[in-house]
Order: sequence, then structure tokens, then C-alpha cells
Amino acid sequence: MSGRPPGPGIWQSPFGWVSLGSVALVFLAALESLAVTTVMPVIAADLDGQALYALAFAGTLATSVIGMVCAGAWADRTGPAVPLSAAVALFVAGLLVSGLAPDMVTLIVGRLLQGLGAGGMTVSLYVVIARVYPPALHGRILAAFAAAWVLPALVGPFLAGAVTELLHWRWVFLGVVVLAAAAYSLLLPRLSRPELRSANDAERVPFLGRLLWAVAVAAGVLVLSVAAESGSGASLLVVVGAVIVVVAIRPLLPARTLRSGRGLPSVILLRGAVAGAFFSAEIYVPYVFIDLYGFSPIWAGLALTGAAVMWAAGSEAQGRRGERWSDRRVLGGGLAITVLCLAVVAVGVAAHLPPVVLIVAWTLGGGGMGLLYPRITMLMLAASTEADQGRNSAALSIAEATGAATAIAAAGIIVVALGGGVLGFVGAFALATVIALVGGIPATRTTAPHESRLEHPSR
Repeated sequence: MSGRPPGPGIWQSPFGWVSLGSVALVFLAALESLAVTTVMPVIAADLDGQALYALAFAGTLATSVIGMVCAGAWADRTGPAVPLSAAVALFVAGLLVSGLAPDMVTLIVGRLLQGLGAGGMTVSLYVVIARVYPPALHGRILAAFAAAWVLPALVGPFLAGAVTELLHWRWVFLGVVVLAAAAYSLLLPRLSRPELRSANDAERVPFLGRLLWAVAVAAGVLVLSVAAESGSGASLLVVVGAVIVVVAIRPLLPARTLRSGRGLPSVILLRGAVAGAFFSAEIYVPYVFIDLYGFSPIWAGLALTGAAVMWAAGSEAQGRRGERWSDRRVLGGGLAITVLCLAVVAVGVAAHLPPVVLIVAWTLGGGGMGLLYPRITMLMLAASTEADQGRNSAALSIAEATGAATAIAAAGIIVVALGGGVLGFVGAFALATVIALVGGIPATRTTAPHESRLEHPSR
């Protein structure tokens, strides 16, 4: 029997234009993310902001939590059209501020605005998926999202490096503004679809309290991010920041999430763990090749390409064959690959192995993440109803952003504490490996005892 779902595919009517516009926005986010990761070492040196390197990434993720909460509540009440439009506007504003920044502090302000917009876009697009596509097509549209990283992965890091060397790093931000307008214009005419509107009886979740908790999470992450630069007060700031994050994030996630409760809570927690592991390591990959191996920005960026391509390949395999694979097999296999590859990178940096070893390991690690991410998202959508799609999508994205931001901040503290260089990089990659290992706990608890297949909790 063919595994192809009955009815039209994601590129056929009535889904074609929605798919194109949504994938275009994901393509935009991918291009910007890979480009900025590639050239941030150059930006930090140009603006004399090496001390704020980790904050430039963690701050964006921190404010994305606020955008996610706002977009999730907004989408549950009115549908995803308006919050998606507001998110795109904030994202573009952040690009403009960053591209025109005269110093590192102003650039970080722009990155904070980008985070607000990126968080809102992520949640809004998840709600679009839940409301427009039948469950049988969820795996395919999520695989298309992953595939949207392929072209940016192939040309984004190289292009960002080339733009930085031949023009200026500012065009890495300003050039994406045009792409943002084009991507949004594809989706805008389709945002009036009836199924995107929320029913009048949709659950109304108290919003102000969730917003305040989201602001507190962002503040806690920012405190962690600046802790390394606080001299004798660093230890106190680390404790304060960690306590704020743990206390404030609990009301934003399903009950029992931090205790890895079975079902949806463990799905959410697993997303935070794997995001924290992978992305806290990723920001130092080009830094390692530039600082330790003498690569130019162009070639350092290409080190990210293989991982992104393998991520898309893993997602495509999961989208086409996922119905034949159990949750335990996909999650366990993807996590094992990711842990092993992070460990190899840490050892490779410590022993100063040839760069090809690090590149191969990082590439295969991307494949592991490609298996994990779509299945985690599918499990979340399967456990959601129309009344809580926005809230659960926001919770998934909040866990991802907070896990990544907290891990990035912690990695920055370790790098500074170890004096940078080889020891600092090894410390960052070792931390990522440990976080991925801890992810094995929720990976075994993502379904209730009577749920062995993804389709069981579908609604």
C-alpha cells in the first residue's frame, strides 16, 4: 500500500499558495539565521563587542518568548492572520535597526526586535498548519519547512561571508528586508481563509499574566547572558537569572513539563533540551573555524551548510516514512546521533583534529536534529484541539527558545570563565553534549502508556 495520503498534496489546491507563502517565510528565517551566525564574529570585532557575542544570540531567543506568548493567545482568539502580520513587521524593524547599528548595543536592540517577530511568526505558522492542513499532511508540510533550509544552507553562509568581505556585514541584515516583504506578500492574500478564523467559543486564556511571565523569562535569560561580564558579581547573577527563568517559565508550559510528565509535557521538554544542546553549540562552530583554524568568513560559514542540508534530509525522510516508524525509534535514534556528534566535535576541538572531522560530525548531527524536530512538532499538534492549538504551539516554541537561550547564555559564561580559546570552546561543546544526554529522559516519556503510535492522540 502506498504511504501517500489520499487527496491533494501540500502543493495542490486548496493548499498550494498557503504552502508557498509559509515556506517562503521559513526560508527567510533560515537565511537570516545562518547568515547572522556566520558573520557575527566579524560583527563583534568590528563593533568592539566580543563581550556581548553570546547576548546577540541569547537576547533574540529571549524576546522571542514574548512574541510566542502574544501570538499564541492572539491566534487562539482571532486566528493567526493578524499576529502573523504583526510579527513580520517587528522582524523587519529589527533587521533595519541591526543593519544600521553604530555600535554593538544598538545591534542587540535590533536583535531583540527580531526575536519578538521571529517568535510570533513561528507560533502563527504552526497554527496555520493545524487549521489549514489535515493531520495526514502535517508531516509533509513540516518536511517542506525543513527543506526550506536547504537552499539557505547551500548559499546562505557562503553568501553572507561574501557579502561581508566584498560589501559590508550590514547588508546581511538590510538585504533580508526585501526578502521579508516578498515572502509576506505571497501569504497575505490567503490569510482571509475561513478556517483561519477562530470560533467564537474558543477557549479564552488569561493573557496579561502570561505576558508578564514571558517578560520575566526574557529578563532572566538576559541576566544570565550578562553574568559573565559582571566580575565578582557573576555568580550571584547566574543564580538570580536561573531562578527567574525556572519560576517564570512554569506558567507558560503545560503542567508537569519541568518534571517530564508523560505525554505533551515531555514533548515540550524534549524540544527545549534538544534546542538548547544544538543551538548553543552552533553559534561557536564558525567561531572555532575562524579563530582556531584560520578560515575566512566564507569558508567558516560553509561548515554550517552540511548540517542544515542533513537536517532537511532527515526531516524529509521522517515526512515520507514517519508513519512506519514508531515515536520511540525516531526520537531515540535522532537523539543518539545528535549526542554522539556533539561529543565528537568537543573531542575534535580539544585534540585539534583536522577540520574535516568536525565538519563531518556537525553535518551528521544536523541529520539527527532533522529526525527529531518534525516528530516532536507532530506529537504536539496531535495532542491539541482548535481551542488550544495556539497555546500549545506557543508552549513548544517557548520551550525551544528558552532552552536555546539559556544554554547559549550558560555556554557564554563557560567560554568567558575558561578564558576563551580552545578551553572555552571545548567547555561550550561539552555542555551541549550533556544537555542532549539529559534529553533522553523526556524522549522516553512523550506518549502515555496506552499511546504507542502518533495517530492515537489525534484530534
